[in-house]
Amino acid sequence: LAKRAGKLPAMRQYKLLFVCMGNICRSPAAEAVMQAKVESLGLDHLIECDSAGTIDFHTGQPSDKRMRQAASKRGYDMTSRARQIEVSDLEHFDHILTMDDANYADVMSIAPKGPNNEKVRPFCDYVSAFDEPEVPDPYYGGLAGFDHVLDMLEDGCDHLLKGLKI
Repeated sequence: LAKRAGKLPAMRQYKLLFVCMGNICRSPAAEAVMQAKVESLGLDHLIECDSAGTIDFHTGQPSDKRMRQAASKRGYDMTSRARQIEVSDLEHFDHILTMDDANYADVMSIAPKGPNNEKVRPFCDYVSAFDEPEVPDPYYGGLAGFDHVLDMLEDGCDHLLKGLKI
């Protein structure tokens, strides 16, 4: 029997969208954390990461400087620009992960009724090392809040990756 060189079973591709309110702290940090983890595992050809906000106030702006600094200390590169979630994102992405209950409600308010609603889940469904039901918004707090958010994102991204069928 001849072997079929290069014929491996097709692997599932995933498109992940992380969502917070302004898309300048939590969701772009989640995007950066997950992207780094995906690249370190050599899965960047299988997993697409993006982020968006539920409001358009910061559209086009870079992430919050404090979050970029905290992420940079851990080796994460936050280069994305803020954008607002669009209805088309509900079709394009396989998993839409919201940082808090208000983000979840906002995303669900634009989601047409149907199977796409099952794609929207709270990010904290994947967080196991912390008891908080939401990823807290560090914007109005001190610098320690940005590190705490990154701790939660690292934990949740690890569990999310383990749950994907790749």
